[in-house]
Amino acid sequence: MSRPLKAPIMLSLIAGMLTGMGNGSVFGATLMLFLGRGKFDDWGGWGIQQYSPATFIGFPNWTMIVFGIAFVIILQVAVNRHLELEAKA
Repeated sequence: MSRPLKAPIMLSLIAGMLTGMGNGSVFGATLMLFLGRGKFDDWGGWGIQQYSPATFIGFPNWTMIVFGIAFVIILQVAVNRHLELEAKA
């Protein structure tokens, strides 16, 4: 008797966000350095101010969030497809 296969959403959520946010921080910091985005004096402040894309920390924060969400979606699709192939075998 086999159990129905379900995609592990927590695996996709945790692994996707960790991987995506790690890649997003590197991408955001590199782009910020190449483009000269914001001055170090304007680091972003507290609360919602740190998410302003024009500040030193706001741009990498947004790239981490966007990359994290994208990697969660990519990993969820990959896990679903893997489970479909495994069910056929």
